[in-house]
Amino acid sequence: MKFQYLIEAPVLLRTFLQKQFYSKKMISAIKQNGALLVNKEPVTVRKHMTKGDTLEVVLPDEIPSQNLIYDTRPLDILYEDAYYLAVSKPPHQNCAPSREHPHESLIEQALAYLNPSENQTVIVPHIVTRLDRNTSGIVLFSKHGHFHHRMSDVKMEKIYQCICFGELQASGDIIAPIARTSDSIIERQVSETGKYAKTSYETISTCRQYTLSRVQLHTGRTHQIRVHFQHIGHPLVGDSLYGGAHPAIQGQALVCTDLKFKHPVTEQLVILKDKVRQTALEDLFQQLCRER
Repeated sequence: MKFQYLIEAPVLLRTFLQKQFYSKKMISAIKQNGALLVNKEPVTVRKHMTKGDTLEVVLPDEIPSQNLIYDTRPLDILYEDAYYLAVSKPPHQNCAPSREHPHESLIEQALAYLNPSENQTVIVPHIVTRLDRNTSGIVLFSKHGHFHHRMSDVKMEKIYQCICFGELQASGDIIAPIARTSDSIIERQVSETGKYAKTSYETISTCRQYTLSRVQLHTGRTHQIRVHFQHIGHPLVGDSLYGGAHPAIQGQALVCTDLKFKHPVTEQLVILKDKVRQTALEDLFQQLCRER
């Protein structure tokens, strides 16, 4: 993948790359397995460029992990451009391989989708927004490590919907630090020794012993929504890890429905919505409300 820049003022090439958000790691990789061309001539980062010069940056090729197996099952694509791919993840699927579920992950599907032909440069997907195995909804991938890095300073607005036990008040904020439990590498808990975490919620509908809520994350702690809703006494339906076990539902009733961010390359506002998963959750809520 190549980028071209027209230089508007004298500048050291290294300084220019840093101002264009190329990380030190990526600059090093470009020197090893990419290219820096000024007016079509190979140069180093010590090149002093002048006004009117044309810089071409060739990003290094990437090699996917040998642990990944191409999975040709079709993806539910919500958005795609030259830099990013957003898909709808179903429940009961890992974003990336784990010891318990080494394959059939979402990233392996993305790898197969982005590389349909053997006669091309391999595009390696990188997970930008990750969801728990049993959480469904929007997952964003970058198509190169450089674009993954570009998202590190981008403010993303993520909206979820969930079904919890009990009747929840109209709206509120949950501000409670989250830490890993002492006897588990997976489970989290509210703890004074934890990291700051804030979750906002708004009730959409209530019935009998359930509430359908709209949730916004202000921080991104592991299992944040699940832990916070357990903390206020309203565990998510189906979430057996955090006190929400349900005889007919396996896995937390939680969907990432909306994602909004300013594109770091095009500077356009990207607004994504997973209407299918949202509708499925709302249908589940109605089903629970009809229980006798």
